[in-house]
Amino acid sequence: MKSINILTITALVTLSGFVGIVKADHHGKTGDIVAVASNAGSFNTLVAAVKAAGLVETLQGAGPFTVFAPTDEAFAKLPKGTVENLLKPENKETLVAILTYHVVAGKVMAADVKTMDVKTVNGKELSVAVAGGKVTVNGANVVKTDVAASNGVIHVIDTVLMPK
Repeated sequence: MKSINILTITALVTLSGFVGIVKADHHGKTGDIVAVASNAGSFNTLVAAVKAAGLVETLQGAGPFTVFAPTDEAFAKLPKGTVENLLKPENKETLVAILTYHVVAGKVMAADVKTMDVKTVNGKELSVAVAGGKVTVNGANVVKTDVAASNGVIHVIDTVLMPK
């Protein structure tokens, strides 16, 4: 019976238009930010980067966190070799700075978003704009909102945000 439930959830997620965002495991519980991203199937590069940066335990912590999560396609838009270079141990500090630029302390749901600047975990600000029913973060489009995690929320973006 459990495998049928998992297949049903997988089928519904696939049909929902955003393959891979699984909000609950087979016990009906929501995982932490890292677990949700890992299970989604569209954040493989982000998860690899979080691991390389040593941020797994942090993002599995109590939080709450709001994560603007770039998809694998967003990472693919970076110049060739950028991701591979960032994943090298000698670039860990830069990678941490980039990844923490995608994280805001607290749980901010889409309904609470308005045009504003928000301070990220790395100390720099992001510019959030709401116009015509669309939300952008530093120009990146928010393509999926309110992906629930036990310790926060993920909003999916189409571009990797680079701190200045």
